[in-house]
Amino acid sequence: MADRYLHFTGTAPGRFLTRRLGLPRPAPLRRWSPGTPSLGGPLLHLTAGDSVITQELGALLATTGLDVTDRAERAARPAGIVLDATAVSAPGGLTAVHAALHPVIRSLAPGGRVVVVGVRPSADDHHQAAAQQALEGFTRSLGKEVGRGATVQLLRIAPDAVAPAESTLRFLLSPRSAYLSGQVIELTAAAPDPVADWTAPLAGRTALVTGAARGIGASVAGVLARDGARVICLDVPQVRDELARTAEELDATALPLDITAEDAADRIAAAAPDGLDVLVHNAGITRDRRLANMPAERWTSVLDVNLDSVLRTTDALLKAGTVNRGGRIVATASIAGIAGNNGQTNYAASKAGIIGLVRALAPQAAADHGVTVNAVAPGFIETKMTAAVPLLIREAGRRMNSLAQGGLPVDVAETTAWFAQPASTAVNGQIVRVCGQSLLGA
Repeated sequence: MADRYLHFTGTAPGRFLTRRLGLPRPAPLRRWSPGTPSLGGPLLHLTAGDSVITQELGALLATTGLDVTDRAERAARPAGIVLDATAVSAPGGLTAVHAALHPVIRSLAPGGRVVVVGVRPSADDHHQAAAQQALEGFTRSLGKEVGRGATVQLLRIAPDAVAPAESTLRFLLSPRSAYLSGQVIELTAAAPDPVADWTAPLAGRTALVTGAARGIGASVAGVLARDGARVICLDVPQVRDELARTAEELDATALPLDITAEDAADRIAAAAPDGLDVLVHNAGITRDRRLANMPAERWTSVLDVNLDSVLRTTDALLKAGTVNRGGRIVATASIAGIAGNNGQTNYAASKAGIIGLVRALAPQAAADHGVTVNAVAPGFIETKMTAAVPLLIREAGRRMNSLAQGGLPVDVAETTAWFAQPASTAVNGQIVRVCGQSLLGA
């Protein structure tokens, strides 16, 4: 369903009324397309304190294709600002953060990107921990201030490990991250696998997407195929025809299969004789009702599809070696699993369970199988399901985030594709909220 309010606020009467009444004024987001593969415009590289990674980070930023400069006068309207705050080791150092961004933040172009680069708060130095943790509150607040479709993220890198950040910086400083803001992403020091062609980073890799017949799953399959992957689209036999159409459009393989079936892992392995490089657990259902009125069937069906099947198939596929070394597992959580939702105790429990799965399995899977495990946590995404939500609730879902609008399935897909890249080896155990920086739980 079209967001008529977003369209109205782009008209002269809409701009006048929203300004006079103090209503949200969402800006159209600039997403990736063949004609707009990058943000365009200069990238301003700033440093707070005496960082030892300034030159290396600058060289890495130059690979984004943006015109990098460290002089504000050369970037009157920067498309992006990257602030290196890795040297901030005490609260006094935060003054340098203010000094660097205060003079330039108003000049950020509409739809611009701000990335603050920090390090993990220390477990041994409470002064450093206080200063680096302060950057989280700073970036989340700045994300709610910048407006005009701009976004702000905090990227924590491992000490002296700049190279593993390339895929993440490319993603965050591009139109692909249009609906991400206020996120904290922490990288390991794991070396990235090489990418021969950044326009097709998944070339030669095989990906399987569950729940791929329609909606977010179909969009994920489409973006992975766009990025060069051979895709297997899995969905329940009841939507066989729709699944076949989606697969045909993508030159992909259709696999009609109930993911909760006992032999699901065996049938997935048979459909991918050379193994899987990317496994995307997207299939999910809702059976909403308040707990007092929820029969056991509604509870168990949601937990079985959304959580139990993910655990069973992931364990079986890892044990069998079906997920190739260097592979990527991406699961779909939800903002409901973080903030909760009225009438969704079953759904929220299942999605919070996904978060627990990812955090516990990620280090183990990396050590034992060379596989990363991450999750996307969508907020309000414009789908057929959300179009059926009552008007007032739907409007609240759209507006209660820093970007004041709902996301699109492609926003979830772009984040999934970044997780799936071979160069994203350092991205592991992360829960990234694709929610426009929801004002609840974010």
